[in-house]
Amino acid sequence: MVFILAGLVLGAVVGSFMGVVLIRLPDGRPLVMARSACDTCDKELEPFELVPILSWAVQGGKCRECGSAIDCWQLAAELGGAAIGALAVMLGTFPVWAMLLGWQLLLLAMLDLRHMWLPRQLSALLGASGALFALVMGYWADDMMGIALSLVGGAFGFAALWMLGQGYQMWRGQEGLGGGDPPLLGAIGLWLGPLGVIHTLLAASLLGLAVAFVLWRAGQKITSDTMLPLGTLLAVAAWPVFLWQGF
Repeated sequence: MVFILAGLVLGAVVGSFMGVVLIRLPDGRPLVMARSACDTCDKELEPFELVPILSWAVQGGKCRECGSAIDCWQLAAELGGAAIGALAVMLGTFPVWAMLLGWQLLLLAMLDLRHMWLPRQLSALLGASGALFALVMGYWADDMMGIALSLVGGAFGFAALWMLGQGYQMWRGQEGLGGGDPPLLGAIGLWLGPLGVIHTLLAASLLGLAVAFVLWRAGQKITSDTMLPLGTLLAVAAWPVFLWQGF
């Protein structure tokens, strides 16, 4: 129970930072050198206003100075980070690695959902950490086959979506995938290997169909040109695959 609570608290703290990245990175604003401040009135926040989740609840989701609403994405990042931290301890065979993967995927999923943007540098960081994971696991098990599977998974993940995007563009004469989707699946492949890439694609496809059905039931018109954030679907699908499949 103590370790689950520790994962919950650590995840909320990491999620708080991810909320800052989510809001500031697309605008090119500094992430770590500037003091935290209200996005509306620019008032610098006191330490007691920076406690993840609790500060939002105590303040009713509003700035104490100007009364403007705190960006709900900040709370979502903190709650998501906390959930990943707790679940990684409860369910993960390698909880620290599960946290590292989950938090990176959460940030990428939220960036794509909010901004339709998957920064290449974050996908590269995800891929580098996946290669490191494979290297550590291979050394620990005294079996370097895991490193080969990681590299094959990375290449397979990137190539699968890149070729799909090229084929769609040749068929329809327009882009069907964002440029950040193939690097993201390639990075996921470095974590999960080729079999994990297949499982992630299948899970993301099913999730996309479920989202489309919900939108249709809500009255939104769904056509072949309806855009869904594929990066978000891939990121959301990949973490459960990791917990279920392992490496």
